[in-house]
Amino acid sequence: MPRTFIALELTEEIHQQLAQIQDELKKSGADVKWVKPSGIHLTLKFLGNVSLELIKEIKQVLNQLAKEHQGFELTISQLGAFPKVEYPRVIWVDIEQGKEKATQLAQGLEKGLINLGFLPEKRPLKPHLTLGRVRSSHNRNQLKTLLQSTTLPQATMQANTLTLFKSTLTPQGAIYEPLHKAKLD
Repeated sequence: MPRTFIALELTEEIHQQLAQIQDELKKSGADVKWVKPSGIHLTLKFLGNVSLELIKEIKQVLNQLAKEHQGFELTISQLGAFPKVEYPRVIWVDIEQGKEKATQLAQGLEKGLINLGFLPEKRPLKPHLTLGRVRSSHNRNQLKTLLQSTTLPQATMQANTLTLFKSTLTPQGAIYEPLHKAKLD
């Protein structure tokens, strides 16, 4: 049973900009497990392990949702951290333009997937791009300073495809393989 999730893929240009931001933050020397830039995406719904039979039904939900939504512009804006910059556990880039549309897609997924037995999310989606996960407090203050002082170049892309991914966990990090793509109208 493959481990799966649904996301919006990013352009190569955005991946390159995210890699530059990571390089800047790495100067802090903080203990962070960085996400491979090529693997960064905007997750709309994590599904977990699903049967091959259920994947067929998930594809139908994606196709129907894609017919109901148009492509839209997605712009990255600023750096942030969960739970907060002072005590970062997850380092992320915020979505500025397109946040509302991404949230609407996630809500549409919730509605369609509930019928397949998936539980709704307990918390509302906060669209973001995860750059890394902090593993310890080593050099946390230096990281906090860089998070607060690093400015992002404006980067915009056209989001027009919902992708169902298979995620394979390896010691070198997750490997993502698209299982299905549904083009937004």
